[in-house]
Amino acid sequence: MILVIDCGSSKTKYIEQAVDDFIDVKPCRLMDFEEEMLQNVKGVIISGAPLLITEMNMEPYLEKMNWITSTSLPVLGICFGHQLIGLMHGAFGSKMKEDRDWQIIEAFETSPLFNRLPNEVEMMQDHCETISIPENFVLVASSDACVNEVMQHKEKPLYGVQFHPEVSGNHGKIMIENFVNICLELDKY
Repeated sequence: MILVIDCGSSKTKYIEQAVDDFIDVKPCRLMDFEEEMLQNVKGVIISGAPLLITEMNMEPYLEKMNWITSTSLPVLGICFGHQLIGLMHGAFGSKMKEDRDWQIIEAFETSPLFNRLPNEVEMMQDHCETISIPENFVLVASSDACVNEVMQHKEKPLYGVQFHPEVSGNHGKIMIENFVNICLELDKY
């Protein structure tokens, strides 16, 4: 089972639908999340949110999600979830030009998120902020619009994508399936 933490994005239902094609989904709203919910799940996806990390107090969210820094579970952060993972690991957020369109994402590092995908994929954006690359993370992919499009931890199964694979057609669905496969593979050990 994959736990999908809904941070308020209108796109969360598409994450749940994409994951449900491969494995059972356990949905939960961010502010209802309790660490006990991590028991018996194989991985976690954190959705986007209609929130701006540069304009609000992020402390309540960082406290709620502090488990990310010590978990061995695979975690995929999408948009706000990506930013949250980065902030938990020392990244800083900044404003950028608003991007609510398709962008070509170019992968230049190997990542299991890109299994069965070309090095360049077109994905849908919906953000006006970005984060720096946190310590112990590798920058996997960028676009002309945003440097940190995809990052992954050097040792743990922590992944972040700034774009929205859940509304990016077949390539996005393959990326979500790749994350589910990461969860299933790690669960074998």
